Order: sequence, then structure tokens, then C-alpha cells
Amino acid sequence: MASSRCAILFFLAILISASNAQNGLILPIRKDAKTYQFYTTVELGSNRAAITPIIDLGAQYSWFQCDNYVSSTYSAIPCGSRTCEIAKGIGCVSCNGPLRPGCTNDTCPSFAFNPFQGVVVSEFFGVDTLYAKNQQPVPEYLFSCMESRFMEGLASGANGLVGLARTEISLHKQVANKFNLPDRFSVCLPSSGLGKLSIGGPSSSTLSTISKSLKATPLIVNPVSTAPSYAVGDPSDEYFIDVKSIRVGGETLSVKNSYFSIDKDGIGGTKISTIQNFTAVHNSIYKPLARAFTKAAADMKIRSVAAVEPFRACFSSDSISRTSAGPSVPTVDLVLPGNDIYWRISGANAVVEVNQRTTCLAFVDGGSNPRTSVVIGAHQLEDNFLEFDLVSSQLKFSSSLLVQNQSCSRL
Repeated sequence: MASSRCAILFFLAILISASNAQNGLILPIRKDAKTYQFYTTVELGSNRAAITPIIDLGAQYSWFQCDNYVSSTYSAIPCGSRTCEIAKGIGCVSCNGPLRPGCTNDTCPSFAFNPFQGVVVSEFFGVDTLYAKNQQPVPEYLFSCMESRFMEGLASGANGLVGLARTEISLHKQVANKFNLPDRFSVCLPSSGLGKLSIGGPSSSTLSTISKSLKATPLIVNPVSTAPSYAVGDPSDEYFIDVKSIRVGGETLSVKNSYFSIDKDGIGGTKISTIQNFTAVHNSIYKPLARAFTKAAADMKIRSVAAVEPFRACFSSDSISRTSAGPSVPTVDLVLPGNDIYWRISGANAVVEVNQRTTCLAFVDGGSNPRTSVVIGAHQLEDNFLEFDLVSSQLKFSSSLLVQNQSCSRL
């Protein structure tokens, strides 16, 4: 009788484990109020080391601080191995100090990039078990180590970065491969409370509260890599969409179409970033955008005030009425291919309150020679549901959930 009960419990454990794996991985997202960076929490290795990594849509892979990392289940990736080839490691690295994670011999090299410090560091690839609260562990999760001295600029308490780019060793691709799930993930950055990073689970069509409001547009490929280090001929791993024009208050800006397209050298176009705080646009787009927004705001009886850096178009907060979706200000539409397809940036996504008296257009001047003409920043992503489907190469997006009396913290 006892053996039968044990067998049943074992069978149930297998079913629960399989069910968790089929649901993919769900991680919480929090916002750091000081830096506006977004981060999640996981555990790593045999000692369940607490990892608080920044979420980076454009990073090719994850890297974590290894200075004091101890784990009996950690393994370095040998140089020349198949795994090293998949990780695009070139050459071999070794270490003169005591052997530990992040200091091993004959190891596959990584070129870990800290986007806040602007440094590329030669480091070590390894694998260990990744844990998320009450979910199926991710075995042999591949990541790079990073020394603490190269982690300047990260939010206080953060000790790593999780990469979500379109690569074979990004977080979502590894989870999809290990659990035999579709390569699909969604991001919902919270303005407050907890947001969600969902990997490999059910598609957005199952979200009955917002599924009908979602629009879709193709994810396009920039033919030239935008990574800090790459081989000639590599395409970009970042997420680009084909913005055709920009409207402010329903009026299309007078901007050359060439700024929105990507040329043969990979210059131009529009990408999505969780690292860029506020949407940055080419100077030749920013000037007419700021003028049009200021004019449309004046038509709404919103008073202009002195600019507050890094913003150029600022307004008296007292002259702006408020709605459930945030300040009542002109809308900014990113017009996409298709019939009436556009990403609307409105209310709390369109402006930012820089102090008690001043509210500014939440776009910044990206200069006259940016690599990418439009970089959609994290402020514009807050309380917007985004699903990146790498199987169909499609982005589904909601625009502001606040307009629907929803938010990322309530989904």
C-alpha cells in the first residue's frame, strides 16, 4: 500500500513538473526609481545565489557577477566545444588566479558588454542551474561571468544583466530549447508594482482582458550587427520594427522617409530598447516632433515653460488635466505597415513629470548622426504589453494598458 502511494506521489510530481515546464518561465519585473532601469530576480547554482539582473532586450546573452560566486554545479564551457561554437566564442581564455567560476582554464571566451559603463570585457562562459520561484529549474543555463569592477551604472543592488536578443543563447531561446516550447516571450514593464516577463508560455491570445486590443507588426532584421563586437556579415540581434512615419495629434510630421528605413550599412530604422530611458530620435525628427507637440499642446491650452535637460519641450503641470491614462496631452503615433496599424504613445508614456511644476515631452534628441534613427525607450514601454514571437517574427503590442483601465501590475 505504501509503495503504491509513493508511486502515485512520484507520478504526480512528474505531471506537475511537466506542467510547469509547459507554462514556460514567468519572472517578476520591478522598476528602479532612481535609474529607471528594470530588473528581475532569479537564483543560480547549488547554493541558490540571489541574482538581480537588469533586463536588456538588446543583449545577446546574460552575464552575472562571479567575484564571490560558489557552486558545485557550475561548469566552464571548454573552448572549441559545440556549445562554445553556438555561443560564438572565438579563441580560448585561461586564468592565473585560483580556479573558480569566472576564473578557469581552456575556457570559451565571452565578450561581456555593460551598456551603462560602455565597456566590453573578455570573460568566461559557463553553465549552471537557473531557478525561478516555484517554477521548473532551467538546467545548464549558459551565461558569462563579469567582474564587479565592470558593473558601474547598474541600479543599486543589481548584479547582472539578462539578455533577450534574437540569439541562440538568450534567456528565451535557452528556455524554449530546453523545455521544447515555442520561441516566444512577452514583456510588460510596470510604472509601479510588479510587471512580468513571460517566456515560452501561452500566447497573448489567451489574455482575454487585452487580446482584442493587440495589434501586430513584423519584426524586421537590420542586416548589419548593432552589437559592440561582431563579425563582418553578422546581422543585428536587436528588435527592429518598420515605422513609416510619425503623427502628432493626428498630423503627420514632415520628415524624410530615408530616416525611417535601414540602409545597406545598417544605419537608420527603429528599434526597441529597455536600456534607453526615453525614446531617442534623430535630430531631424526631433525638431519637427517637438514643434508639433508644443503647437498641439498650446491648442489644448497647455502652457510652455523653460526646458529642463535633457528635454526640450516642457510645460506647466498646472495647465495639464489628468485622466485615468495619465496627463491629457497630444498623442504621438508610430505609423506601421498595414491598414490603420500604429503604436500610440499617449498620456503617461508621452510625457514625464520632472518636478512638481514641470512636465516635459518624454523624447530626447539623439543627435545628427545616430546609428538608429528611432530608439523606443523604456518610458514609452511602461504599461504596454509586448509579445515577441520569434517563430512568426512578429511583434504584438497593446499601446497603453491604462487606456483600458489595466496596467502591467494588474495583468
